[in-house]
Amino acid sequence: MKIALAQFNATVGDLDGNSRRIKDLAAAAAAAGARLMVTPELALCGYPPEDLALRADFYRESARVLADLAASLPAGLAVLVGCPVADGGGRYNAAVLLRCGRIEAVYRKQFLPNHSVFDEVRTFTAGDGALVFELAGCRIGVLICEDVWQPGPAAQACAAGAELLLVLNASPYHQGKQTARHRVVAEQAVANAVPVVYVNLVGGQDELVFDGGSFAMDAGGALTAQLPQFGEALALVDLADGSPRGELNDLPDVEEGIYRALVLGVRDYVAKNGFAGVIVGSSGGVDSALTLCIAVDALGAARVQAVMMPSPYTADISVADAQALADNLGIRHSVLPIGPMFDAFRGVLAGEFAGLAEDLTEENIQARIRGTLLMALSNKRGYMVLTTGNKSEMAAGYATLYGDMVGGFSALKDVAKTMVWRLARYRNRLSPVIPERIITRPPSAELRPGQTDQDSLPPYEVLDAIMERYMELDMAPRDIVAVGYAEADVRRVVGLIDRSEYKRRQAPPGVRITQRAFGRDRRYPITSKYQAPF
Repeated sequence: MKIALAQFNATVGDLDGNSRRIKDLAAAAAAAGARLMVTPELALCGYPPEDLALRADFYRESARVLADLAASLPAGLAVLVGCPVADGGGRYNAAVLLRCGRIEAVYRKQFLPNHSVFDEVRTFTAGDGALVFELAGCRIGVLICEDVWQPGPAAQACAAGAELLLVLNASPYHQGKQTARHRVVAEQAVANAVPVVYVNLVGGQDELVFDGGSFAMDAGGALTAQLPQFGEALALVDLADGSPRGELNDLPDVEEGIYRALVLGVRDYVAKNGFAGVIVGSSGGVDSALTLCIAVDALGAARVQAVMMPSPYTADISVADAQALADNLGIRHSVLPIGPMFDAFRGVLAGEFAGLAEDLTEENIQARIRGTLLMALSNKRGYMVLTTGNKSEMAAGYATLYGDMVGGFSALKDVAKTMVWRLARYRNRLSPVIPERIITRPPSAELRPGQTDQDSLPPYEVLDAIMERYMELDMAPRDIVAVGYAEADVRRVVGLIDRSEYKRRQAPPGVRITQRAFGRDRRYPITSKYQAPF
């Protein structure tokens, strides 16, 4: 028996569009000789539907589209489709078996995750029973995502006679996630002496990126098939010898995986929200350079515009490097000097500022002039502003509200500065588009004479290491000091992180690539007197 793994890019809320995609995949699967096709979790409505899943009309529309889908599938092909289902007063994250033109059976997800980016307890009701169906002489059990991370549902399905487990997933990417999935599924396969087929969603949805990488394992926990990551795929696994076997693709290395996740996240956010293209403020620095590379790889050069906005403090080499980068990428490059506007602002404010020294105020004015220009171009052209700030800056509050933080989406929001440099090197290995000087020169906001980031921040290697331990791993400051970091540096970084929550609440969403991003999976109060003890 051949089983088709339909790893595709669903769009949240596009019930009819997702259904058409499933029909097309089913036709291709049937033509390839498949007897069964499996889609990802909630493939019919996209994942996560969030509070759409609280609306009664959402379930009525889903039921309408599901009934039409069941009647439209090829004869001889069974399809297991992820779908929201409402019945008996409950709202379920379900897997529905479609066969012979009808809805034959429904499995309701039993474990609803309520951690990190997941909030399913808010929207769904937990199921409590197994689903095992027979096809071509094989008894097949069904699980949905979190169910396979818990010991009960797999054992329950096997106790009901399952000889093969199918798992529908919308498992979002973060660095190292596929290795964790392999470990968990292998444990379940071995514990229950049963092969497992794991089908995962692919595509970007707001902050989340789903990386695909669908796979199969035999009853001994050995990997027997693996689809590519970060792209759609329809592949067959053959159950001829009792173990599902198929194509076996390698995983990308760390930098390649992160870079491809960023490209996919930007591409889908722009495309699914209907933007014509993106505008990026180009500074001649590494953050904007990497953001422009991601944008071009996601959308094509014709849909990307770089805007260099030099101030009186912008170095000539920054202007030259920004132009060289744009030329290498083949994108439109505009130069809009902000000196006259900066002078006008200072002139208007001269009376109010009389007797006061220049300070951060004048730096922020420059950033906000640039933000205004970028948004004006965005409004006029219908292009979205792609923000260039990185995670280290967001952690430390080293960003200006209504200035360099303006925009609709952030490619690097969850990328630490040290990783930005690694990704820039990776991108240049593909083709050397980023001028070397952009990568090697000391980073600077260039908002006052001779400024460098390290005037205001610890070295990025130190900042990033402390940030990871405090913000991502929830280590106490005194434990970070015990690891070997200077107490003064820890106090400084922790204080910056704690004081900057109000800025992060007003930042645009951005691609999540770590286990703890600023956004939906880290929710700290803005107003708080708590101070972690040293």
